[in-house]
Amino acid sequence: MDYEKFCSDILTADPKIRFATVYDEWASKVAGGIREGVQNLLTERRENELVNLSVMDWKSRKEMSKWLGKTIYTLAEYDKVKRFSFYLGDDFLLLVSAEKDADTNNVVEKVIKLYYQNLE
Repeated sequence: MDYEKFCSDILTADPKIRFATVYDEWASKVAGGIREGVQNLLTERRENELVNLSVMDWKSRKEMSKWLGKTIYTLAEYDKVKRFSFYLGDDFLLLVSAEKDADTNNVVEKVIKLYYQNLE
C-alpha cells in the first residue's frame, strides 16, 4: 500500500480531519502528517510520547485479540479533539485526529473505506 497516498486521501476526505499518520510497531513514522494550515496542539516531544503510548496500547490489544477478535479502531475524545487509532493488520498503526465536532461515525466509515480502496 502507498501509505502517503492513503494519508493524503484521508485528509482530503473530510475537512474536520486534522492529522493522519501511519506508524510501524517501533513508533517510527511511515507516512502522513498534519493538514496544511492546522496548528499542532502538541510539542514534538509530547506527540512522540502520545505515539509511543498508542503503539503500546496497540500491542496490548493484539494480545487481547486471541479472545475478543481483532481491534478495528479505538477512539479517545478530548476537550479539544478526537483521536482515532486504526489497526492496519499486525504491522502498522494509523493515528487520525479530528476536530471535536467531527462526526465520529463519518470519520470511521471514510477511513475504513479508504483503507480498502488503497489495498487494491
